[in-house]
Amino acid sequence: MDQPKGPSIATVIPVLNEVKHIESCLNALLHQTVSHESHMIIVMDGGSTDGTQERVQQLIERSKASSSPRLEIYDNPGMTVAHARNLSLDYLPDSVEYIIELIGHSTVESDHIEQRLKAWKVSENKAGRELAGVGCRVVKRTGELKGTEHWIEGCLASPFGHSDGQFSQFNENGPTQIPAFVMHRRSAIESVGGWDERFITSQDSELSMRLLDAGHALYRHPEPTVSMVKRTRLQQWWRMGHRYGFWRTKVLLKHPKRAQITEFLPLLGLFLMVSLFVSGQAMWWAPVPIYLAVLLIEGVRHCLQTRNISSVFGVPICLVMLHTSFTIGLADGLVRKGRSPKDRN
Repeated sequence: MDQPKGPSIATVIPVLNEVKHIESCLNALLHQTVSHESHMIIVMDGGSTDGTQERVQQLIERSKASSSPRLEIYDNPGMTVAHARNLSLDYLPDSVEYIIELIGHSTVESDHIEQRLKAWKVSENKAGRELAGVGCRVVKRTGELKGTEHWIEGCLASPFGHSDGQFSQFNENGPTQIPAFVMHRRSAIESVGGWDERFITSQDSELSMRLLDAGHALYRHPEPTVSMVKRTRLQQWWRMGHRYGFWRTKVLLKHPKRAQITEFLPLLGLFLMVSLFVSGQAMWWAPVPIYLAVLLIEGVRHCLQTRNISSVFGVPICLVMLHTSFTIGLADGLVRKGRSPKDRN
């Protein structure tokens, strides 16, 4: 059977009020080193009220006057990322074999798709046809970081500030359970029924688990990178930690075998202190200064790396906030239903 004519790769971008970032995101994708005919871009808008839709329409009109990839925008009535990605499958031409996940507050290098294809080839040589997706490495946004952005970057760069998921910093190509910003094989996504729309957050992690359970392979490669704008205020940071913990519980309730001990270390530390206190140990409080000393070392380390003196205390503050909010979120996920996130507001 002849291969359908049209682009073989599609980048799908769910957005909601991303007018500050969407232009740089799309401009990076519109000027890639691969043939413009091999790639298309679909923006799924969840009801933006800040001018995002109008900005995308302007870019669509501008792209028509040059040799650019197809750029299209559609409404996403469901509003969530899972709804957007599932709905986008209906708009993709039959020629599309691979789907790249991005978000509106991210940017990529001009050879990003070329690097994606190389990463796929290398990974497929190892995994074979079972390969369902290849993730990439997430890096800090371009430009000078301001204020608490330094602290948050330092927190995420710390081994105490991330698991082996979205913000993991790695140097080798290999299998993984939770790849970030994945390029999926379309047929693999469709074979497991797409994204679970009950998940407002962690929908990509949940999909990865179903793909693995179905016998597919997931890899990651350090060469393709995505530059992501992260939170800029401590209030946003707290809300994000809570949201990630909340939805992590929802994922684990569905896929309990995917639990990792590192996710529960703050809670285990609390239980340790309580048990020491109940048993009458005079030094029951000792874990607290040890914990704070370790976090302070992380702050000093990041300060030496970045020459940002405020990181000495800022990074430990962000780590404490992350550990606390994530743990509260884990517990909250046991008793409450989910709702739309507010940590980007």
